[in-house]
Formats: sequence, C-alpha cells, structure tokens
Amino acid sequence: MDFVSIRIITGDVARLVSFYEKATGVQADWFTEDFAELKTASATLAIAGTRTVPLFAPGSSRPADNHSVITEFLVEDVDRVYENLTGLITDFVTEPTTMPWGNRSLLFRDPDGNLVNFFTPVTPAAIAKFAR
Repeated sequence: MDFVSIRIITGDVARLVSFYEKATGVQADWFTEDFAELKTASATLAIAGTRTVPLFAPGSSRPADNHSVITEFLVEDVDRVYENLTGLITDFVTEPTTMPWGNRSLLFRDPDGNLVNFFTPVTPAAIAKFAR
C-alpha cells in the first residue's frame, strides 16, 4: 500500500488552490471547477469543493472544520520560505522553530484554518531520514 494524497474539502476551491499554489510554488492541475490537485514528487494535495462530498457520503465532511490534521511539506530552507510567505500568510502559529526530533518547522493556517507545516531537517538524524 502507498499513501498518495490527502484531500481538503473547502467552500471556495479557487481561493484555496490559489493559496496553495502561491505558498508551495506548485501549479495545480484542474479536473473540474470543484476539484484540483497539486502534485509533488512524493504525494498529492487534492482540493475539492463541498459539492463533491455527496459523491462519497452526504454530510460526511465539512469545510473549514479541521482541528486535528497538519498537512506537511518538506522544504529546502524553512527560514527562507518563512521570509517569502510573510506577505501571503496572515496566521502564523509558530515561526521557524527547531523541534526536538530535528526538523526546523514553520506552522501556519491556510485560509480555511487548516494547519500547515513547512519543515527542513537540520540534525544529522533528521537529514538522513529524508535523504533522497
């Protein structure tokens, strides 16, 4: 089994896709006005509108209601990314901070309030863990 994507349900697909395109530098592939994907080398961030929810199970998902999941992106230099995002991000939760497990992390909220973590491994063990 391979983990390949995570999907965010939103009330405004265009707004959220635009945000993630700017934040990540990844161009989205649009499939319908209600569904787009941002593909990276290791996983895909899918963004879908509320009209897609009934296709799975009516009422099974609510937009802008995540209180437990953090979407994470490995970046080359989190401090530089932080500087570049200061005009785009309005809700930084934590400025770049080195975590006990060896990643330097930047935590913020997207326009729907979802937590996003951009991180860079900085200790030898963390660097080795993410070596490609």
